Amino acid sequence: MANSALYPRYIEGRIAEALADTPVVLIHGPRQSGKTTLSRMVGERAGYAYFSFDDDVAAEAARADPVGFVADLPEHTVLDEVQRVPQLFTALKSTVDRCRTPGRFLLTGSTNILLVPGLADSLAGRMQIVRLHPLSHAELSGHPSRFLAALFGGALKTQGWPRLGKELAERVAAGGYPAALARASSGRKAAWYRDYVETLVQRDARGLARISALDALPRLLALAAGQTSRLLNVTDLASPFQLSRPTIRDYVTILERLFLLDTLPPWYSNRLSRLIKTPKIHMGDTGLACALLGLDAPALAADRNTLGQILETFVFQELRRQASWEETPVSFFHFRDKDGLEVDIVLERGARELAGVEVKAGATVTAADFRGLRKLRETVGERFAAGVVLYDGETSVPFGEGLYAVPVRALWETPGT
Repeated sequence: MANSALYPRYIEGRIAEALADTPVVLIHGPRQSGKTTLSRMVGERAGYAYFSFDDDVAAEAARADPVGFVADLPEHTVLDEVQRVPQLFTALKSTVDRCRTPGRFLLTGSTNILLVPGLADSLAGRMQIVRLHPLSHAELSGHPSRFLAALFGGALKTQGWPRLGKELAERVAAGGYPAALARASSGRKAAWYRDYVETLVQRDARGLARISALDALPRLLALAAGQTSRLLNVTDLASPFQLSRPTIRDYVTILERLFLLDTLPPWYSNRLSRLIKTPKIHMGDTGLACALLGLDAPALAADRNTLGQILETFVFQELRRQASWEETPVSFFHFRDKDGLEVDIVLERGARELAGVEVKAGATVTAADFRGLRKLRETVGERFAAGVVLYDGETSVPFGEGLYAVPVRALWETPGT
């Protein structure tokens, strides 16, 4: 059984640090990713009162009198699903300005408030936002990953690994949502993901914007699942619908706000004029993508092109999940020039260090697989930390200065674990 409470959530240390010096801490991320479990666990240890705005009575009371509601709260309080009462943010700001005691409020939200104009700004300088993703494979394995430290620290080395084989497609198709992972069969997991999308569209998307065609959102998300890890093409996304391109772009933003889709911006340099500046789209979770595409693990393994495409999203999301608990911020991009040279994922740590990750579903790697990484290394010069081709093989080996072929398993395991 996969329950988020049974697995370590490595972001917990970041939350504790934020509560020690910041009046308001917001954990945001998709519904069912474990925010309530984590916030209640943290809150109970520290003596916080708990209120959930999934309780309609509490939500209505807060909307009717947000100032009075906040004024009556205990000194340390968890407010769960706070996006349902956006009026509270102004009231929280006023209360915090009168008393800036660290750790007064721990909030959770299932909408990305960074994409809601004005909402995050209302608590600027008073609130730290922490992103909670679905479970990473490092958390599922119970071993904190050292992959990012090795990538940026020059610690990648020659060593052997057991090949994942059919387990790779199983991991990709399962995804990282605790409630889905708790189900015994792939069919039951897929049913959970489909119901999850339907519930989100009916419950949360309706409240984000005036949507003229609510039934288009699940279909649009399924279409996006088929285009995950590709350049964003709004025209292609709009073609099956009787909706304008601007409307489809607005719907994509709504799916981003619900953490169902992510857009990956391009990395570019003023030194190079031939770089593609179009973002990529990635599904927020590969289990969700596979369910929407009707693919279980055997079907995914048999479709090598789709496996390669969804594996790129799997690696991207695993890296983002691991980066979320790193002390030094890591930003993510992709790299592509007009000659077709590309790097699937570019990681920028701090202000200077860059690394590149290319993803390959096959069990072999050749020098040609490093063409994009060599271009990136040439472009960024001394800022380049390392370039890796992740593949489903058995050996981690160097392919030139700062370049390595590394088994996908190395993302979350060390040999012998």
